Amino acid sequence: MTNTTFTGRTGMTRRHMMGAALAAGAAVPLARVAGSAWAGPVVADAAARRLTLPAPRGPYPVGTVQLHLVDRSRPDPVAGPGHFRELMATICYPARNVRRYPVAPWMPADVLQAFLADAGLSDLASWGPLTVGRVGALVRRTGRRLPVVVFSHGAHSHQGDHTIMVQELASHGYAVVTVAHQYDTYTQFPDGRIAVPLQDGQAPTLPGDFAADLRFVLDCVEQLAAGRNPDAGRRRLPVGLLGSFDARRIGVFGWSKGGTATACAMLADQRIRAGLSLDGPMQMRPPLADDLDRPFMMMSAEFTRESVPAVAAFWSHLRGWRLNIEARGAAHVSYGDNEALFPQVAKLYGWSEQQLQDVIGTLDPEQAVQIQQAYPLAFFDEQLRHRRGHLLDGPSPAFPAVTFLP
Repeated sequence: MTNTTFTGRTGMTRRHMMGAALAAGAAVPLARVAGSAWAGPVVADAAARRLTLPAPRGPYPVGTVQLHLVDRSRPDPVAGPGHFRELMATICYPARNVRRYPVAPWMPADVLQAFLADAGLSDLASWGPLTVGRVGALVRRTGRRLPVVVFSHGAHSHQGDHTIMVQELASHGYAVVTVAHQYDTYTQFPDGRIAVPLQDGQAPTLPGDFAADLRFVLDCVEQLAAGRNPDAGRRRLPVGLLGSFDARRIGVFGWSKGGTATACAMLADQRIRAGLSLDGPMQMRPPLADDLDRPFMMMSAEFTRESVPAVAAFWSHLRGWRLNIEARGAAHVSYGDNEALFPQVAKLYGWSEQQLQDVIGTLDPEQAVQIQQAYPLAFFDEQLRHRRGHLLDGPSPAFPAVTFLP
């Protein structure tokens, strides 16, 4: 196993880690905000427990498969001459007859180990959560092709950090492609290399670089839709996957820097019919100058139009359908798996309620999970499937914390 060099951050206090990450618009994943500064003794009776994620609510089981993608139009300045931009991607999709297929982990074991080691929490590695996804399961085929949604993670994070949302969409009939943005993520390549975030000024890790990754992944989606396998090693794909995508119905969503990348990709690529930002800072280089005429939704927490000029400026350039909601009490990490995982971590380490709220905010974790299951699905259902409901029309008694911003 080969690891890309990275810089540990365990010497920082938890509050400093949070502040530095938020100031940069970075992701604050599980390992980085549960570091040694707050790590107390692990509860003894939890030794055999796994962390768990809530099951999706859709009618279909979920299958999953990984792709190794190489963009030969983009030389890799870090790896050197003869090397090109490499990405790992995971596809989640509605499946059938899943029982005989293995369960997919939240992160591959060696990647999770590196992820937790960065925060001095290697003792949690054996408790990494499983997903409901079944690796290589048969694709559920009907008379219609699957709408496609692509996900972009935040800075210093990983492609599984929004598994709750991803699996919710897949269980309702979407093909969801999550992208691991090389040099700013934790991932593993087929040859065994473990990649972690790299502190290198040459590394292509700006929102525009993420957006270029997304556009390349859309090229691969079109290949899959046409019945061609884009995997660099031509590894076998699940039965029914080729030809199952509808390349005319594509959406993109992203968290934090991935939300900014979503906006950048939409501005550059007409194939994206709808975009969703999960608390994206919208700090673009160069600053945004063009208008966007397609549907865009923002789920705000820390990076609001009121507090961040770049977010307000982006909103002013939206000329199509637009919506901005905010959940009262939400923190930057609230629209993701953290809301399900951190309450469990807090019990393992004996955190107080205040310590937990310092991480995930005061929004009730159970409601936070329900919000991230309901609102992205409602948005993509309306924009990609023309299934108009009422959730996006205004405040709902089912979600009292969600406010609609004018």
